[in-house]
Amino acid sequence: LNDTQMKPTVFLLTGIPGQEAINLWISILFFCMYVISVMGNSVILFIIKTDLSLHEPMYVFLSMLALTDLCLSISTMPTILGIFWFNSREISINACLLQLFFIHSLSFIESSVLLSMAFDRYVAICNPLRYASVLTTPRIVRMGLVFTIRGMGLIFPLPFLLKRFQYCRDNVLSHSYCLHQDVMKLACSDITVNSIYGLFVIISTVGLDSLLILLSYVMILRTVLSIASREERFKALNTCVSHVCAVLLFYTPMIGLSMIHRFGGSSSPLVQILMGYVYMLVPPLMNPIVYSMKTKQIRACITRVLSR
Repeated sequence: LNDTQMKPTVFLLTGIPGQEAINLWISILFFCMYVISVMGNSVILFIIKTDLSLHEPMYVFLSMLALTDLCLSISTMPTILGIFWFNSREISINACLLQLFFIHSLSFIESSVLLSMAFDRYVAICNPLRYASVLTTPRIVRMGLVFTIRGMGLIFPLPFLLKRFQYCRDNVLSHSYCLHQDVMKLACSDITVNSIYGLFVIISTVGLDSLLILLSYVMILRTVLSIASREERFKALNTCVSHVCAVLLFYTPMIGLSMIHRFGGSSSPLVQILMGYVYMLVPPLMNPIVYSMKTKQIRACITRVLSR
């Protein structure tokens, strides 16, 4: 077979097999989720930018999270809605590689932001007197740059590693968007380098970040339990609830989907597809809702804006 036969010009994306009869209702549900995600994260960004009382480290990190979620929603919206609205399943190799670059980069940036938010809570609870001196604006900006460079830098080689492969197998992807693990499986070349590098990236980002977040909360719990007043303990822990929810919403489906792709060869394709939608759609949808409900300052600002 020559190169034109070995390398297809397009991949085929997958919706929800067997549910074509209700594609319209699924598309309405997904569209509503996207609208809420985009509007919710945009409102969070607008409120933090315009309200001077929210120009504090905690809310700066929250704005980073909202911006990352907003970009993540936009990166998957065209292909997911394209399938359910227009049955547009084809995506070129270059467009697919560009999409997976942004999806993985933004996911790892979000992981870093969640880690920084855990550090913010650790300093605020365990060392409150140094909070203002540790989390200065220039330091937060540098942290944001490091997160972005780390996320994009680690993913940058993957599209080039995938581009060099020959694809002689069925070119149907498992999701409505492109992921490295999914595209890699379609290659008929040796994928050992991609597999090892992908595992290294996951461990050095999501694995390391989640471990440090867990360590942060162990130290936070030790500090909180040493507080004599029950009311003060509750107040301190209550400031962490929103962040804990965001961590669980992000890491649970991400780790689950990664494990299914790598080790779940016998698992149901429907489980893999649904887990993929949860991973892509739920965190950007729920994060602004959780922070709006659980953060008194954000809730007050939203109420004030709506009452004008």
